[in-house]
Amino acid sequence: MVDEAKFPVTVQVQAPARLHLGFLDPGAHLGRSYGSVGVALEGIVTRVRVSAADGFRISGYQDRPVRLVVERLRAALGLPLSGHVHVQEAIRPHAGLGSGTQLALAVGTAFCRFHGRRLEAREVAGIVGRGRRSGIGIAAFEQGGFLVDGGRGEATVTPPLIARFPVPSQWRWLLIYDPGAEGLSGVREHAAFAQLPRFSRSVAADLCHRLLIQGLPALAEGDYRAFCEVLAVIQRANGEYFAPAQGGRYASSRVAEVLAWLRRRRWSGLGQSSWGPTGFCLLPDPETAARGLRALEAAFAATGLRFQVVASRNRGAEILTRCAPDC
Repeated sequence: MVDEAKFPVTVQVQAPARLHLGFLDPGAHLGRSYGSVGVALEGIVTRVRVSAADGFRISGYQDRPVRLVVERLRAALGLPLSGHVHVQEAIRPHAGLGSGTQLALAVGTAFCRFHGRRLEAREVAGIVGRGRRSGIGIAAFEQGGFLVDGGRGEATVTPPLIARFPVPSQWRWLLIYDPGAEGLSGVREHAAFAQLPRFSRSVAADLCHRLLIQGLPALAEGDYRAFCEVLAVIQRANGEYFAPAQGGRYASSRVAEVLAWLRRRRWSGLGQSSWGPTGFCLLPDPETAARGLRALEAAFAATGLRFQVVASRNRGAEILTRCAPDC
């Protein structure tokens, strides 16, 4: 018989948002599909707490996605349906920031640890069905930093992490939010992928070559301009490929206007995260980012868009456990 007194009294998990910066080969020309590039962010989080309760209850967020995670874990692991799952803070859904994966991993990790099971993030992801195309959200939860996954092969459960680099601490991401738009998700996302043509083999080869020989070395050496050049190429190729599914290179025409404004000012490390609508521009230091933020807020004050400056997060999720005295 399991002694529940030995389990934690409270488990809290704080999971970071991420930018999905593009796919390398959705066409699977070498037998593996997708291959993703992304980065974890500071300052935008999903925070979940699981604590003792009479029975089981959910608070702070929509019931259905949280309950779905719990039910899949129970079915796979035989965990009891008990505890209070409280979502204290959540990343905005369908904005391109990885909200679904981070919610699933935060809830799943906290719920498992509350019941005495220390599963790794990838084990949780496999059980609850995350990482079907991209492994960036899982790797952001695990380690943070700039991340490259190896895509999916025939036997892949979650895409393997094949490269991880810390991002220079002075670099900043200027984010562009359109509260009136949403990126594709769920059934619409599946339909979009099914209707798109096969990704060009020559473009995929060029993206992989540029990332390996130019982008990753630039990141390792802190070469901001060279890194932005590669980011621009990846974004351009992905934007053109997904344009038929999202009505253009960017999901939001208002975000597109801001990105064009930034491009005219010779910033190149910019684009859209995942299906958007969130846009981004990588800037070299906090001072430049602060000036850019003020300029955008002044130039686009009447549009309803919102802007935020964040750093990269070079570490993974935070997991805090509070135990009973005899735990």
